Amino acid sequence: MNRFVKEVFDAHELIRQWLGDAHSPQAICDALLARFDAEYSMVTLTGHRLDYAALCAFFTAQHGAKSGLEIQIEQPVVIAESESSAVVTYQERQQLPGQTATLRYSTVVFSADGQGKILWRHLHETAAG
Repeated sequence: MNRFVKEVFDAHELIRQWLGDAHSPQAICDALLARFDAEYSMVTLTGHRLDYAALCAFFTAQHGAKSGLEIQIEQPVVIAESESSAVVTYQERQQLPGQTATLRYSTVVFSADGQGKILWRHLHETAAG
């Protein structure tokens, strides 16, 4: 599996654990937040912009807020890739127990630092109708 695509799956597993289980340890959140660049930016489903500080505040406040959350990543496509960056699109399906699944289309820009660590630099999410 492409290393940037693998990062999409790995990060979403941490997100699922952190948001979906109030008993998940702080180490899950720490590992998750370490994946994001300090200059991270995001356009949310509602069109709002988040920076790294806002992302950290969101995850800190939302520990266990979506009990039983399931996340499926579907149809990942590498749009562009170099040794130190990539653009990847994917579909993300989220479902809470007893509720209808929601679908979003996402495009992420990755950068890799000097040691090859992959960092989330920008994410744009769009809700599927």
